[in-house]
Amino acid sequence: MTLLLAGDIGGTKTILRLVKAAPGADQEAALEPLYEVRYSSHDFLGLEPMVKTFLKAAEQELGEPFAPEKACFAIAGPILNNKSKLTNLTWTIDADLVSEELAISKVALINDFAAVGYGVLGLSEPDMHTLQVGKPEKNAPIAVIGAGTGLGQCFLVHTGETYQVLSSEGGHADFAPKTELEFQLAAYLLDKNNIERISVERVVSGQGIVAIYQFLRDRNFATESPEVGNVVREWESQAGRSEKSADPAAAISQAALEGSDRLSVKTMQMFVEAYGAEAGNLALKLLPYGGVYIAGGIAAKNLPLIKEGSFLYAFTHKGRMAGLMERVPVHVVLNPQVGLIGAALCASRL
Repeated sequence: MTLLLAGDIGGTKTILRLVKAAPGADQEAALEPLYEVRYSSHDFLGLEPMVKTFLKAAEQELGEPFAPEKACFAIAGPILNNKSKLTNLTWTIDADLVSEELAISKVALINDFAAVGYGVLGLSEPDMHTLQVGKPEKNAPIAVIGAGTGLGQCFLVHTGETYQVLSSEGGHADFAPKTELEFQLAAYLLDKNNIERISVERVVSGQGIVAIYQFLRDRNFATESPEVGNVVREWESQAGRSEKSADPAAAISQAALEGSDRLSVKTMQMFVEAYGAEAGNLALKLLPYGGVYIAGGIAAKNLPLIKEGSFLYAFTHKGRMAGLMERVPVHVVLNPQVGLIGAALCASRL
Protein backbone atom coordinates (compact mmCIF):
# COMPACT_ATOMS: atom_id res chain seq x y z
CA MET A 1 0.00 0.00 0.00
CA THR A 2 1.30 3.44 -0.99
CA LEU A 3 0.03 6.56 0.75
CA LEU A 4 -0.50 9.55 -1.56
CA LEU A 5 -1.30 13.20 -0.97
CA ALA A 6 -3.31 15.02 -3.62
CA GLY A 7 -4.08 18.73 -3.66
CA ASP A 8 -6.10 21.14 -5.78
CA ILE A 9 -4.69 24.60 -5.03
CA GLY A 10 -6.51 27.76 -6.00
CA GLY A 11 -6.29 31.41 -5.09
CA THR A 12 -9.42 31.15 -2.93
CA LYS A 13 -9.60 27.56 -1.72
CA THR A 14 -7.39 24.49 -1.49
CA ILE A 15 -8.60 20.91 -1.19
CA LEU A 16 -6.26 18.26 0.21
CA ARG A 17 -6.94 14.53 0.07
CA LEU A 18 -5.13 11.49 1.47
CA VAL A 19 -5.35 8.51 -0.87
CA LYS A 20 -4.32 4.88 -0.48
CA ALA A 21 -3.03 3.15 -3.62
CA ALA A 22 -3.04 -0.63 -3.76
CA PRO A 23 0.25 -2.12 -5.06
CA GLY A 24 0.26 -3.84 -8.43
CA ALA A 25 -3.36 -2.95 -9.20
CA ASP A 26 -4.72 -0.87 -12.05
CA GLN A 27 -3.95 2.72 -11.19
CA GLU A 28 -7.24 4.12 -12.41
CA ALA A 29 -9.27 1.78 -10.20
CA ALA A 30 -7.09 1.27 -7.14
CA LEU A 31 -7.12 4.68 -5.43
CA GLU A 32 -9.03 4.73 -2.16
CA PRO A 33 -9.71 8.18 -0.60
CA LEU A 34 -9.03 8.21 3.15
CA TYR A 35 -9.46 11.80 4.31
CA GLU A 36 -10.21 15.17 2.74
CA VAL A 37 -10.42 18.80 3.91
CA ARG A 38 -11.14 22.08 2.13
CA TYR A 39 -9.21 25.11 3.40
CA SER A 40 -9.30 28.82 2.69
CA SER A 41 -5.98 29.42 0.95
CA HIS A 42 -5.61 32.88 2.48
CA ASP A 43 -5.65 31.40 6.01
CA PHE A 44 -2.13 30.02 5.52
CA LEU A 45 1.23 31.58 4.67
CA GLY A 46 2.15 28.70 2.39
CA LEU A 47 1.45 25.12 1.38
CA GLU A 48 3.73 23.48 3.93
CA PRO A 49 1.91 24.76 7.07
CA MET A 50 -1.42 23.84 5.49
CA VAL A 51 -0.28 20.26 4.84
CA LYS A 52 1.04 19.95 8.39
CA THR A 53 -2.32 21.10 9.73
CA PHE A 54 -4.06 18.65 7.41
CA LEU A 55 -1.96 15.64 8.44
CA LYS A 56 -2.44 16.44 12.12
CA ALA A 57 -6.21 16.66 11.61
CA ALA A 58 -6.17 13.34 9.73
CA GLU A 59 -4.33 11.69 12.62
CA GLN A 60 -6.83 13.03 15.14
CA GLU A 61 -9.80 12.00 12.97
CA LEU A 62 -8.62 8.53 11.95
CA GLY A 63 -6.56 7.62 15.01
CA GLU A 64 -3.20 6.97 13.36
CA PRO A 65 -0.31 9.04 11.95
CA PHE A 66 0.11 9.41 8.21
CA ALA A 67 3.31 9.92 6.22
CA PRO A 68 2.57 10.28 2.48
CA GLU A 69 5.24 8.82 0.19
CA LYS A 70 4.23 10.78 -2.91
CA ALA A 71 2.33 13.98 -3.54
CA CYS A 72 0.96 15.89 -6.49
CA PHE A 73 -0.59 19.36 -6.38
CA ALA A 74 -2.70 20.86 -9.14
CA ILE A 75 -1.91 24.56 -9.39
CA ALA A 76 -4.05 27.37 -10.81
CA GLY A 77 -1.01 29.16 -12.20
CA PRO A 78 2.14 28.77 -14.29
CA ILE A 79 4.69 26.08 -13.38
CA LEU A 80 8.38 26.17 -14.30
CA ASN A 81 10.96 23.64 -13.14
CA ASN A 82 8.51 22.21 -10.60
CA LYS A 83 8.06 25.66 -9.03
CA SER A 84 5.08 27.98 -9.10
CA LYS A 85 4.17 31.48 -7.95
CA LEU A 86 0.41 31.49 -7.68
CA THR A 87 -1.38 34.18 -9.65
CA ASN A 88 -4.00 35.13 -7.04
CA LEU A 89 -2.11 34.19 -3.88
CA THR A 90 1.12 35.26 -2.20
CA TRP A 91 2.43 31.69 -2.14
CA THR A 92 5.51 30.50 -3.99
CA ILE A 93 5.65 26.70 -4.13
CA ASP A 94 8.90 24.82 -4.74
CA ALA A 95 8.33 21.07 -4.99
CA ASP A 96 11.86 20.27 -3.77
CA LEU A 97 11.38 22.40 -0.64
CA VAL A 98 7.96 20.87 -0.02
CA SER A 99 9.50 17.41 -0.32
CA GLU A 100 12.28 18.31 2.13
CA GLU A 101 10.14 20.05 4.75
CA LEU A 102 7.32 17.49 4.73
CA ALA A 103 9.53 14.39 4.27
CA ILE A 104 7.63 13.30 1.16
CA SER A 105 10.01 11.50 -1.17
CA LYS A 106 8.40 12.56 -4.48
CA VAL A 107 6.45 15.79 -5.06
CA ALA A 108 5.11 17.10 -8.36
CA LEU A 109 3.31 20.28 -9.38
CA ILE A 110 1.02 20.18 -12.42
CA ASN A 111 -1.25 22.66 -14.13
CA ASP A 112 -4.81 22.47 -12.84
CA PHE A 113 -6.23 21.60 -16.25
CA ALA A 114 -3.57 18.93 -16.83
CA ALA A 115 -4.89 17.45 -13.57
CA VAL A 116 -8.35 17.37 -15.13
CA GLY A 117 -6.78 15.46 -18.03
CA TYR A 118 -5.45 12.82 -15.67
CA GLY A 119 -8.74 12.87 -13.79
CA VAL A 120 -10.87 11.71 -16.72
CA LEU A 121 -8.97 8.41 -16.54
CA GLY A 122 -10.36 7.87 -13.05
CA LEU A 123 -14.02 8.65 -13.75
CA SER A 124 -16.77 6.07 -13.38
CA GLU A 125 -20.12 6.02 -15.19
CA PRO A 126 -22.01 8.17 -12.63
CA ASP A 127 -19.29 10.86 -12.96
CA MET A 128 -20.29 11.76 -16.52
CA HIS A 129 -23.18 12.11 -18.95
CA THR A 130 -22.71 10.77 -22.47
CA LEU A 131 -23.93 13.07 -25.24
CA GLN A 132 -22.74 10.86 -28.08
CA VAL A 133 -21.80 7.20 -27.76
CA GLY A 134 -19.81 7.24 -30.99
CA LYS A 135 -17.50 4.34 -31.82
CA PRO A 136 -14.80 4.35 -29.12
CA GLU A 137 -11.41 2.85 -29.88
CA LYS A 138 -9.10 1.39 -27.24
CA ASN A 139 -5.93 3.42 -26.56
CA ALA A 140 -7.02 6.13 -29.02
CA PRO A 141 -6.30 9.81 -28.22
CA ILE A 142 -8.54 11.58 -25.70
CA ALA A 143 -9.42 15.28 -25.78
CA VAL A 144 -10.48 17.41 -22.81
CA ILE A 145 -12.01 20.87 -23.00
CA GLY A 146 -13.47 22.88 -20.15
CA ALA A 147 -15.07 26.32 -20.01
CA GLY A 148 -14.97 28.06 -16.65
CA THR A 149 -13.17 31.27 -15.75
CA GLY A 150 -11.23 30.65 -18.97
CA LEU A 151 -11.18 27.87 -21.55
CA GLY A 152 -8.88 24.97 -20.77
CA GLN A 153 -7.82 22.36 -23.30
CA CYS A 154 -5.52 19.35 -23.12
CA PHE A 155 -5.21 15.94 -24.72
CA LEU A 156 -4.01 12.46 -23.85
CA VAL A 157 -2.03 10.04 -25.99
CA HIS A 158 -1.32 6.40 -25.23
CA THR A 159 2.34 5.45 -24.91
CA GLY A 160 1.76 1.71 -25.26
CA GLU A 161 1.59 1.27 -21.49
CA THR A 162 -0.49 4.18 -20.21
CA TYR A 163 -1.88 7.58 -21.16
CA GLN A 164 0.27 10.70 -21.06
CA VAL A 165 -1.35 14.12 -20.61
CA LEU A 166 -0.15 16.91 -22.89
CA SER A 167 -1.02 20.55 -22.22
CA SER A 168 -2.42 23.01 -24.74
CA GLU A 169 -3.21 26.72 -24.99
CA GLY A 170 -5.94 26.06 -27.54
CA GLY A 171 -8.35 28.29 -25.67
CA HIS A 172 -6.36 31.25 -26.97
CA ALA A 173 -6.79 30.27 -30.62
CA ASP A 174 -8.93 32.53 -32.81
CA PHE A 175 -12.70 32.56 -32.44
CA ALA A 176 -14.27 31.39 -35.73
CA PRO A 177 -17.71 32.96 -36.32
CA LYS A 178 -20.11 30.83 -38.39
CA THR A 179 -23.35 32.82 -38.52
CA GLU A 180 -24.20 36.45 -39.24
CA LEU A 181 -24.97 36.98 -35.56
CA GLU A 182 -21.60 35.55 -34.53
CA PHE A 183 -19.83 37.82 -37.03
CA GLN A 184 -21.64 40.75 -35.44
CA LEU A 185 -20.58 39.50 -31.99
CA ALA A 186 -16.94 39.35 -33.09
CA ALA A 187 -17.10 42.90 -34.47
CA TYR A 188 -18.75 44.08 -31.24
CA LEU A 189 -16.01 42.54 -29.08
CA LEU A 190 -13.23 43.97 -31.24
CA ASP A 191 -14.68 47.44 -30.90
CA LYS A 192 -15.70 47.20 -27.24
CA ASN A 193 -12.30 45.92 -26.10
CA ASN A 194 -10.23 47.91 -28.61
CA ILE A 195 -8.34 44.80 -29.69
CA GLU A 196 -7.27 43.30 -33.02
CA ARG A 197 -8.32 39.66 -32.59
CA ILE A 198 -10.85 37.62 -30.65
CA SER A 199 -9.71 34.44 -28.92
CA VAL A 200 -12.26 31.67 -28.52
CA GLU A 201 -11.88 32.04 -24.73
CA ARG A 202 -13.53 35.48 -24.96
CA VAL A 203 -16.69 33.72 -26.13
CA VAL A 204 -16.53 30.21 -24.64
CA SER A 205 -16.05 30.90 -20.91
CA GLY A 206 -17.83 32.55 -18.01
CA GLN A 207 -16.69 35.94 -19.27
CA GLY A 208 -17.95 34.90 -22.71
CA ILE A 209 -21.47 34.35 -21.39
CA VAL A 210 -21.48 37.91 -20.08
CA ALA A 211 -19.99 39.26 -23.32
CA ILE A 212 -22.68 37.57 -25.43
CA TYR A 213 -25.38 38.94 -23.10
CA GLN A 214 -23.95 42.48 -23.34
CA PHE A 215 -23.83 42.19 -27.13
CA LEU A 216 -27.46 41.11 -27.40
CA ARG A 217 -28.56 43.72 -24.85
CA ASP A 218 -26.72 46.54 -26.58
CA ARG A 219 -28.18 45.44 -29.94
CA ASN A 220 -31.69 45.51 -28.38
CA PHE A 221 -32.32 41.85 -29.16
CA ALA A 222 -34.88 41.68 -26.34
CA THR A 223 -36.04 43.63 -23.30
CA GLU A 224 -33.70 43.19 -20.34
CA SER A 225 -35.25 41.66 -17.23
CA PRO A 226 -34.69 43.62 -13.99
CA GLU A 227 -33.45 40.51 -12.13
CA VAL A 228 -30.65 39.64 -14.54
CA GLY A 229 -30.01 43.22 -15.65
CA ASN A 230 -29.34 44.41 -12.11
CA VAL A 231 -26.73 41.67 -11.57
CA VAL A 232 -24.99 42.48 -14.85
CA ARG A 233 -24.92 46.22 -14.12
CA GLU A 234 -23.55 45.60 -10.62
CA TRP A 235 -20.78 43.50 -12.17
CA GLU A 236 -20.07 46.19 -14.76
CA SER A 237 -19.80 48.82 -12.02
CA GLN A 238 -17.06 46.74 -10.36
CA ALA A 239 -14.81 46.80 -13.46
CA GLY A 240 -11.14 46.78 -12.52
CA ARG A 241 -11.58 45.02 -9.17
CA SER A 242 -9.74 41.74 -8.67
CA GLU A 243 -12.73 40.30 -6.80
CA LYS A 244 -16.34 41.07 -7.69
CA SER A 245 -19.43 40.39 -5.60
CA ALA A 246 -21.75 39.83 -8.59
CA ASP A 247 -21.78 36.68 -10.73
CA PRO A 248 -23.65 37.60 -13.92
CA ALA A 249 -22.80 34.40 -15.80
CA ALA A 250 -24.55 32.36 -13.10
CA ALA A 251 -27.58 34.68 -13.14
CA ILE A 252 -27.81 34.52 -16.94
CA SER A 253 -27.51 30.73 -17.10
CA GLN A 254 -30.03 30.24 -14.28
CA ALA A 255 -32.56 32.47 -16.05
CA ALA A 256 -31.98 30.49 -19.25
CA LEU A 257 -32.51 27.19 -17.43
CA GLU A 258 -35.78 28.54 -16.03
CA GLY A 259 -36.79 30.01 -19.38
CA SER A 260 -37.69 33.21 -17.55
CA ASP A 261 -35.73 35.73 -19.63
CA ARG A 262 -35.57 35.79 -23.44
CA LEU A 263 -32.26 37.65 -23.49
CA SER A 264 -30.63 35.03 -21.25
CA VAL A 265 -32.11 32.15 -23.24
CA LYS A 266 -30.63 33.52 -26.48
CA THR A 267 -27.31 34.21 -24.74
CA MET A 268 -26.97 30.60 -23.63
CA GLN A 269 -28.08 29.28 -27.01
CA MET A 270 -25.24 31.21 -28.66
CA PHE A 271 -22.79 30.15 -25.93
CA VAL A 272 -23.68 26.45 -26.14
CA GLU A 273 -23.40 26.43 -29.93
CA ALA A 274 -20.01 28.18 -29.83
CA TYR A 275 -18.87 25.70 -27.16
CA GLY A 276 -19.92 22.72 -29.26
CA ALA A 277 -18.23 24.16 -32.35
CA GLU A 278 -14.93 24.65 -30.50
CA ALA A 279 -15.10 21.15 -28.99
CA GLY A 280 -15.60 19.90 -32.54
CA ASN A 281 -12.62 21.93 -33.78
CA LEU A 282 -10.45 20.29 -31.12
CA ALA A 283 -11.76 16.86 -32.13
CA LEU A 284 -11.01 17.52 -35.81
CA LYS A 285 -7.37 18.20 -34.98
CA LEU A 286 -6.89 15.14 -32.76
CA LEU A 287 -9.46 12.55 -33.94
CA PRO A 288 -9.91 11.52 -30.30
CA TYR A 289 -11.76 8.24 -30.68
CA GLY A 290 -10.96 7.62 -27.01
CA GLY A 291 -13.49 10.37 -26.30
CA VAL A 292 -13.96 14.09 -25.91
CA TYR A 293 -14.59 15.08 -22.30
CA ILE A 294 -16.39 18.35 -21.59
CA ALA A 295 -15.11 19.48 -18.19
CA GLY A 296 -15.36 22.77 -16.29
CA GLY A 297 -18.20 23.87 -14.07
CA ILE A 298 -20.33 25.55 -16.74
CA ALA A 299 -21.24 22.41 -18.69
CA ALA A 300 -22.16 20.35 -15.63
CA LYS A 301 -24.27 23.15 -14.14
CA ASN A 302 -26.07 23.72 -17.44
CA LEU A 303 -26.46 20.12 -18.54
CA PRO A 304 -30.12 20.53 -19.67
CA LEU A 305 -29.01 23.31 -22.06
CA ILE A 306 -26.06 21.23 -23.30
CA LYS A 307 -28.37 18.25 -23.91
CA GLU A 308 -30.91 20.23 -25.96
CA GLY A 309 -29.06 19.56 -29.18
CA SER A 310 -27.27 22.68 -30.39
CA PHE A 311 -24.00 21.63 -28.71
CA LEU A 312 -23.85 18.29 -30.49
CA TYR A 313 -25.15 19.81 -33.73
CA ALA A 314 -22.31 22.34 -33.74
CA PHE A 315 -19.84 19.62 -32.72
CA THR A 316 -20.67 17.35 -35.65
CA HIS A 317 -21.55 20.05 -38.23
CA LYS A 318 -18.16 19.96 -39.96
CA GLY A 319 -19.08 19.56 -43.63
CA ARG A 320 -17.40 16.59 -45.30
CA MET A 321 -15.96 15.53 -41.92
CA ALA A 322 -19.39 15.12 -40.25
CA GLY A 323 -19.20 11.34 -40.55
CA LEU A 324 -15.91 11.23 -38.66
CA MET A 325 -17.29 13.52 -35.96
CA GLU A 326 -20.24 11.21 -35.36
CA ARG A 327 -17.78 8.44 -34.45
CA VAL A 328 -16.21 10.46 -31.59
CA PRO A 329 -17.61 9.68 -28.11
CA VAL A 330 -18.61 12.86 -26.26
CA HIS A 331 -19.02 12.99 -22.47
CA VAL A 332 -19.87 15.79 -20.04
CA VAL A 333 -17.89 15.51 -16.78
CA LEU A 334 -20.23 15.81 -13.80
CA ASN A 335 -17.77 15.19 -10.94
CA PRO A 336 -16.48 18.61 -9.75
CA GLN A 337 -13.44 16.95 -8.15
CA VAL A 338 -12.04 15.52 -11.36
CA GLY A 339 -8.88 17.62 -10.89
CA LEU A 340 -8.30 16.16 -7.43
CA ILE A 341 -8.75 12.66 -8.83
CA GLY A 342 -6.20 13.56 -11.48
CA ALA A 343 -3.69 14.85 -8.95
CA ALA A 344 -3.92 11.54 -7.08
CA LEU A 345 -3.45 9.55 -10.30
CA CYS A 346 -0.44 11.68 -11.20
CA ALA A 347 1.04 11.14 -7.72
CA SER A 348 0.60 7.36 -8.08
CA ARG A 349 2.77 7.46 -11.21
CA LEU A 350 5.70 9.37 -9.71
